[in-house]
Amino acid sequence: MYVFLTSVFVLAADMISKYLIQKFMDPYESIPILKNIFHLTYVQNTGGAFSILEGHTSLLVFVSSMVILAMIYILIKNPIRERAFGIVMAMILGGAVGNLADRLRYGYVVDFLDFRIWPVFNIADCFVVIGVLILAYLIMFHPEFQSLSDKTGGKS
Repeated sequence: MYVFLTSVFVLAADMISKYLIQKFMDPYESIPILKNIFHLTYVQNTGGAFSILEGHTSLLVFVSSMVILAMIYILIKNPIRERAFGIVMAMILGGAVGNLADRLRYGYVVDFLDFRIWPVFNIADCFVVIGVLILAYLIMFHPEFQSLSDKTGGKS
């Protein structure tokens, strides 16, 4: 149940933040929060991370959908033995669904967190990246996660 609730929390935080940005800002408007350090900048990103595959929305929708379906399959077919694994999977899943929802609704992803030295991103991106980094750390440095491929069907 905590996996579902975590995914819903991530998705809600992402969708509410994007709704507020779209409601109160015009596309490409930038509001300095800490001048030259952090701005809220409303960007309509038609690409993936770092705007790669810009304009290839159909491909991005397909790939995102396949990743989401694979994650759901893993979560359904394999009982979660480690709470940390469930939480990071939920973080990644919630973020992926949030960005997929944007692509399906608008043909682009709403990005708005602008640290000026990095491409503009959103809350979903934060959860995906943090989730992937934590998952990689757990797999590399914690013995109970090193056989993760056994639990998710990676070995026969």
